[in-house]
Amino acid sequence: MFARILRKTMMATGVVLAAACLQAAPASAQLFWDWGGGNTVGGSGRENVSISGQFKKGDIIVSFGDRRLYHITGPGQATSYPIAIPREQSRWAGTTTVTQKRVNPSWTPTPTMIAENPRLPRWVPGGHPMNPLGNRALYLGSSTYRIHGTDAPWTIGSAVSKGCIRMYNDDVADLYPRVNVGAKVLVTWQRYSTSASAGDGESAEPGQKPRKSRPARSASAE
Repeated sequence: MFARILRKTMMATGVVLAAACLQAAPASAQLFWDWGGGNTVGGSGRENVSISGQFKKGDIIVSFGDRRLYHITGPGQATSYPIAIPREQSRWAGTTTVTQKRVNPSWTPTPTMIAENPRLPRWVPGGHPMNPLGNRALYLGSSTYRIHGTDAPWTIGSAVSKGCIRMYNDDVADLYPRVNVGAKVLVTWQRYSTSASAGDGESAEPGQKPRKSRPARSASAE
């Protein structure tokens, strides 16, 4: 009698666990399918560089041309981070500000994203290992665009997003506390000449010859 009850209890527990796994699977499986997969885990590419002195401390320059984000730390100095940029049909540029900051933001796909990929989950909680916004997000103006981390670090350096600026989670976590709400953000296709150490080489003003570009990773569809 006791053995029969124990077997039924174990079977019921197994059903509950299986149901929980099935509920959790769509977010992981569908997002993994959507991003295309890769072998990179974690990652960082930040470096201190010299850059044009026209920018003010605290400014953020997102160069889609360089596929880098520059956070100005002082006159002619910046911390440079590698980024993933928008795909061709989602290109944009302009000046905006940081209006919100979020740690472990939740993610809701836009109707356009769902139309392109109906298999996407309708919501992913903050902190989920496959949340497309990663562990930090800086919201840009009143738009739906963000500077954020990623669950797909292998896409950094590629043209893959639908308008947002992706960073390695380690890099966006480094940038996050340095940026204040209200910070100016210049999003541009302008390229900039930088030097890895202060005083080495001259920074390029707009219109000057850009630095040698880094090898670009192959693009994948978001």
